[in-house]
Amino acid sequence: MSAKTIAETNFQLSCPAPLAAKDTILLGHGSGGKLSAELIRDIFLPAFQNPVLSRLDDQAIVNVNGQRLAITTDSFVVKPLFFPGGDIGSLAVHGTVNDLAMGGATPLFLSAAFIIEEGFSMNELRRVVNSLRQAAAEAGVQVVTGDTKVVEKGKGDGLFINTTGIGLVPEGVDLSADRARPGDKVLLSGSIGDHGIAILAQREGLEFETQIQSDSAALHTLVAEMLDVTSNVTRDIRCMRDPTRGGVSSTLNEIAERSRVGIELEESSLPIHEEVRGACELLGLDPLYVANEGKLIAIVAPEAADAVLQTMRRHSLGAEAQIVGTVKKENPGLVTMRTPFGTTRIVDMLAGDQLPRIC
Repeated sequence: MSAKTIAETNFQLSCPAPLAAKDTILLGHGSGGKLSAELIRDIFLPAFQNPVLSRLDDQAIVNVNGQRLAITTDSFVVKPLFFPGGDIGSLAVHGTVNDLAMGGATPLFLSAAFIIEEGFSMNELRRVVNSLRQAAAEAGVQVVTGDTKVVEKGKGDGLFINTTGIGLVPEGVDLSADRARPGDKVLLSGSIGDHGIAILAQREGLEFETQIQSDSAALHTLVAEMLDVTSNVTRDIRCMRDPTRGGVSSTLNEIAERSRVGIELEESSLPIHEEVRGACELLGLDPLYVANEGKLIAIVAPEAADAVLQTMRRHSLGAEAQIVGTVKKENPGLVTMRTPFGTTRIVDMLAGDQLPRIC
């Protein structure tokens, strides 16, 4: 870091393992980790239970007159609104497009609803809207409907954005977190932790020798090429997820739980930029729990893994792709990691919320 040291910086990290709340909502309920899973299991699934929702994928895939439609919705409350590598406008597009893409869908349409706090800068709103427009154009999707609401000053923290995305899923593509099988390989499209550390550095005024940029990006073109390697490989891609809130750890724990398999990672294979690794060491963070907004995890049959990996590496958003682990029949529901020292540690799901308001 620069002359502004950790000791001179006034910032707070949430307790990694808060006591479970029974009567009130905690920040950790929005972390994408254990508390989020409990909230969904205890409140939302019992209220809305149906076969589509129970898959708990990043998107719902429904059949309408013979067409397989993917639908997803998301809300963006990132703080700060503008950060190295993006802003809340481009992030809203990328996050929604990626949730569709993880189901193998071609994104087509978006809605965008803006919840604006009284007193918010008109110039900053124009900047966000223009960024969202540009990101949508680059992703090849249209914003076809939307909404605006204004709340009293002090009630909205600037600006929140809610989106809904709709896409088409090709025949033969069936990706879901319950399809992982022993022997499958775990592929990661690139370096982890960039987005979460970029947000934290911007929010807290931390300065590093090299500025850390968010990895925010739309991944649907990478996914399309992965699915297009051959028709056989398409069937052999079991599952894809983008490890956003809760990071790689929570995403893999969800897959292990849904498929009732174990997952073993190789620590030496994990791609992590040195500046992110150094920042995490200084701040006491584990990159496996830090959010990403332009990376994907794919669970792939062993015979297809090399072909899919090479395809990923030929794409600009997968140039740093690696095989980082293997699906095991042992320890179902558990994620472990082999360290360079030959030891093994458990990689549990995020308990609290290390970095609130990162997406």
